[in-house]
Amino acid sequence: MSQATKEILREEGLPGFWRGNVPALLMVMPYTAIQFAVLHKLKTIVSGSSKTVEHLNLSPYLSYISGGLAGCAATVGSYPFDLLRTILASQGEPKVYPNMRSALFDIISTRGFRGLYAGLSPTLVEIIPYAGLQFGTYDTFKRWNMAWNQSLDTSSTTDHSLSSFQLFICGLAAGTCAKLVCHPLDVVKKRFQVEGLQRHPKYGARVDQHAYKNMCDAIRRILQSEGWHGLYKGIIPSTIKAAPAGAVTFVAYEFTSDWLESISS
Repeated sequence: MSQATKEILREEGLPGFWRGNVPALLMVMPYTAIQFAVLHKLKTIVSGSSKTVEHLNLSPYLSYISGGLAGCAATVGSYPFDLLRTILASQGEPKVYPNMRSALFDIISTRGFRGLYAGLSPTLVEIIPYAGLQFGTYDTFKRWNMAWNQSLDTSSTTDHSLSSFQLFICGLAAGTCAKLVCHPLDVVKKRFQVEGLQRHPKYGARVDQHAYKNMCDAIRRILQSEGWHGLYKGIIPSTIKAAPAGAVTFVAYEFTSDWLESISS
């Protein structure tokens, strides 16, 4: 990780750390909006109440299932931006694509509109357990914290008894657990996304177009050529990014949803 940081800083300067940031933002906005909207709707249907505090009474299994389905819907709705982000961030120097527009038009011209969804299947296979674990464990950690607070103060009986710091820690732990378990599937997903990208070999071996028949074939060939550690490449920076990002998202969502409920009641 330190060697990669030095190389990026030397070759591209500070802006290199924000490569692919525009499509990343365009992805995360609809992704997060769809994910939380679907999640809230599913929990409302199951619990019979739109109040967030009532959703904590749901079975942990329902939290996992709702999270997985919400992640699935959000992925389908925002996937092209995820593909563009990965390609722009992976191309290295010299750049294959100078900007998002050129990457978009090249993908459409060479692969058609279906090319914008390259790697969608392994992404869905990854996101179901990832989102399920993230939301399921987050709700579980929230219950544990609420129980701990109530053991200290019997008057703390609602979700408001959790501080922003406690919510952040719950989100951080949930994001870490989900990333550690599902990272191999993320590696496979990104291999499909960078298929055919003509980047310089020093930024990683090129993945030929249609290099893998399917997800199982990709896992088998990675294991054969790189061993088990090949499925965990990049897990440290990935976890360092995903865990706090998820934690901030959860805290922002909790406070925003509480505020919206207070002004609408």
